[in-house]
Amino acid sequence: MKSELTLDEKLQLLTLKNDWQTEDCGGKIQSIFLADGPHGLRKIGEDGQTVKCTAYPNISMLACTWSKEMAGLMGSSIADDCIENDVDILLAPGVNLKRTPLCGRNFEYFSEDPVLTGTLAYHYIRGVQGKGVGTALKHYAANNGENHRYYQNSEIDERTLFEMYLKPFEIALEAEPWTVMSSYNKLNGAYCNENRRLMRILRERFGFQGVVISDWCAVKNRAKALKATTDLECGYHPAAFLELKDAYEKGVITMEEIDASVERILQLVEKAKTSIRKTSFTKEERHNNAVRIEEEGIVLLKNEDNVLPLKPGSVIDLFRQ
Repeated sequence: MKSELTLDEKLQLLTLKNDWQTEDCGGKIQSIFLADGPHGLRKIGEDGQTVKCTAYPNISMLACTWSKEMAGLMGSSIADDCIENDVDILLAPGVNLKRTPLCGRNFEYFSEDPVLTGTLAYHYIRGVQGKGVGTALKHYAANNGENHRYYQNSEIDERTLFEMYLKPFEIALEAEPWTVMSSYNKLNGAYCNENRRLMRILRERFGFQGVVISDWCAVKNRAKALKATTDLECGYHPAAFLELKDAYEKGVITMEEIDASVERILQLVEKAKTSIRKTSFTKEERHNNAVRIEEEGIVLLKNEDNVLPLKPGSVIDLFRQ
């Protein structure tokens, strides 16, 4: 199929054709549909409204279950919503660590523990992809704050990077997610989607050979991102094609680099096209699954020695100062 594409079609394939669908190159290639997660499908319909589907507990509550079974159940249940709504890839799960309460995406992330996060994400991915729906492991990497998240620079030493920030990705990647989504921020001075070392770690050290997609509107320099092996720019950016063509004509990017990304995208499309999809839960059962996960995640405090409610003169005075 790659040999049947013109240069222009190859470059078009490296960005979306609209906010949520991959390019079909005039009907030569099947377009695949991407939609948000992670605690329920968020697909935008043709009328601009979000389609109705089951609402699940957020990922933080799922982490409170400490249950591989619940993680797999949640993934499998959400996959049924994806199947019914013709979604090929669920943009989830997020495995960045909760390092500050000020991170606006904490509700999308599991916990502050890298092993718990990676393990539950592994089973969540297995649950989704066991139904023939792809996932996007995100946000790679070190997207743990909110202030200026499009531009902030995460400065992290080697040991902390591998033992904390990359560990949940390393664990979850064993489930072979179809895609990995890069993050908005810089890591040690380079935007993650342009960070060649970060992508070499992903592909060579962690063995990921699938498609790397950008977070929506995260790409600042499309040629640099391509050279780092960011395959697909999301969402639709009308100037991306022209930027890539200009970079190719100037010798900044090579046909070999273009073809490598095109090949990975074509393999993703083929995987989506040939996957066997069949729902296993009714809508009522999905609702019941969501309730079960919520119940498993509830944490109760034991009021020993009648500590609660806090009395004047206790620790509560510290918060009044």
